Amino acid sequence: MFEWKSDYKVHIAEIDQQHKKLLQIGGRLVDLLKLKDDIDHYDEIIEILRELREYTEYHFAHEEKLLEKYGYQQLRIHKRQHKSFVNKIIQLENQDIDEKQKGIELHMIEFLANWIENHILKTDHEYEDFLHEKDVY
Repeated sequence: MFEWKSDYKVHIAEIDQQHKKLLQIGGRLVDLLKLKDDIDHYDEIIEILRELREYTEYHFAHEEKLLEKYGYQQLRIHKRQHKSFVNKIIQLENQDIDEKQKGIELHMIEFLANWIENHILKTDHEYEDFLHEKDVY
């Protein structure tokens, strides 16, 4: 589900590498959900959420700095979407994860899959041509 596909490429090496890392984090959630055991995975879920939040904050800051440097006109909208994503992760972190682990995992996977489809495949691809016109590789 969270395997890298060429469709995800924005053809900017650093951004593509960062997107790959986000997919890897999502893949860890899927792996947890597939376990179908009765073991408490609270610590792992918390760790994945923390890593996801921290890495997305790093990635978003990098992406926003690049877009700002080249004067991307849709930057304000892009930043709002990023803020919304981080806020959603924070909401998930603040839920009672211990009691509803499988539900949280499933919700996170669905949320990430929707983000990939609607943000990486659409919104991020909107800046791809813009940055390539500026000779950013």
